Amino acid sequence: QCPWGAPKAAPMSCSLADVMSEQLAKELQLEEESGAFPEVAAVAEGPFITGENIDTSSDLMLAQMLQMEFDREYDAQLRREEKKFNGDSKVSISFENYRKVHPFDSDSSEDEVDWQDTRHDPYRADKPTTTPKKGFIGKGKDITTKHDEVVCGRKNTARMENFAPEFQVGDGIGMDLKLSNQVFNALKQHAYSEERRSARLHEKKEHSTAEKAVDPKTRLLLYKMVNSGMLETITGCISTGKESVVFHAYGGKYVLYFTTEEDKVIPPECAIKVFKTTLNEFKNRDKYIKDDYRFKDRFSKLNPRKIIRMWAEKEMHNLTRMQNAGIPCPQVVILKKHVLVMSFIGQDQAPAPKLKDVKLSSEDMKKAYYQVLNMMQQLYKECNLVHADLSEYNMLWHEGKVWLIDVSQSVEPTHPHGLEFLFRDCRNVSQFFQKGGVTEALNERELFNAVSNLNITAENEMDFQAEIEALEKMNEDHVQKHGKKVSTFPSDGDPPIWGE
Repeated sequence: QCPWGAPKAAPMSCSLADVMSEQLAKELQLEEESGAFPEVAAVAEGPFITGENIDTSSDLMLAQMLQMEFDREYDAQLRREEKKFNGDSKVSISFENYRKVHPFDSDSSEDEVDWQDTRHDPYRADKPTTTPKKGFIGKGKDITTKHDEVVCGRKNTARMENFAPEFQVGDGIGMDLKLSNQVFNALKQHAYSEERRSARLHEKKEHSTAEKAVDPKTRLLLYKMVNSGMLETITGCISTGKESVVFHAYGGKYVLYFTTEEDKVIPPECAIKVFKTTLNEFKNRDKYIKDDYRFKDRFSKLNPRKIIRMWAEKEMHNLTRMQNAGIPCPQVVILKKHVLVMSFIGQDQAPAPKLKDVKLSSEDMKKAYYQVLNMMQQLYKECNLVHADLSEYNMLWHEGKVWLIDVSQSVEPTHPHGLEFLFRDCRNVSQFFQKGGVTEALNERELFNAVSNLNITAENEMDFQAEIEALEKMNEDHVQKHGKKVSTFPSDGDPPIWGE
């Protein structure tokens, strides 16, 4: 030691205020943590947020400052737990998913690209080069007109963006596709067709009755019938046809009260006939109803739903006439718009078989023939009707006798085509029973005269039909002249009574 050296300064003793200082305590804690965990120290170190340069008058700012400090301490504690858990193991487990990712901690780089703000989008098609007003660009061999194949192709590709949103054009726009006019026009027409089809889809779903004839409106009518007690339950579909669908139902204890006629008790088993309102196969209803004077004034070809209701009403009136004449047919219960409720021909949900499906003995077949002949005469003379669709498909065999069904298309003989419909019915009935082995069955011309009492003597079928058309023309001229539905057909016996 040199005697001339400066003496060492004695260490100053710390005051009690310095020992209790929070700043000193924090520095000591950081030194201790950095010595124990040198890797984590850099994470824990950071600018301690103080209120020197920050305005702390706002509660929001104070909350954000406290939240940021809490997140930093939580992340440091999480890293310590991670290091303690892993130790010296070669396989480590990371707790990164549990870290607090605070929005103020994200150090966003200025080099990051925001595709929403960029002017050049690689998925957006380049704007096609437009030709000037003069119609061409370039000179000499490099001239390009507006009809250039490449220019038109690129324009057509860009115009695909104007298609409907549901028409997906894919990412072909950014691939520099060149669509020809023929291809573009085909795609455009297809896009418009798909747009119209999707617009009609909702209407078809709400208003059509093509599938089992039950749309929301029809389903609501059936629910009301069940809820009112008129029907106990609807079991299921028993028959489908070109014009309607028939369901089976059990009748309730409800009694229909009328003021002009007798009260009706609901049958134990009912048949619900629901007429299809749209998308049906029966397209030629017009000729059966527009010339029927009972519905002629109310006929409108422009409103199909009203025509269907009129069609159901027509069958109700025809069945009522047949029931009053004593002809075996379903009994009408009630009519609600296009839903007709009738008595069920059958037993225990099993409908009576059609005449074409049942195998009858020779005696039963002969009995059925004379019964059908008698019903046709009753239908013509007493009910003043022609079935217009009579065949083995519309006749049921139940309880040892024939029942007539499906009379919605039935017309009166004074209809402009009434006699033609009657001759067609006679042909169907005659052919069926002749094939069934009934030797007494008359041919179609003899059966026509037997039913109508018209003495038409023609040697062949062509002349016979010509006389039928002449009679219909004569009756139609008489109707137009006098304005009344009065028959002018000559007959052997007393003329039937026409009109309601």
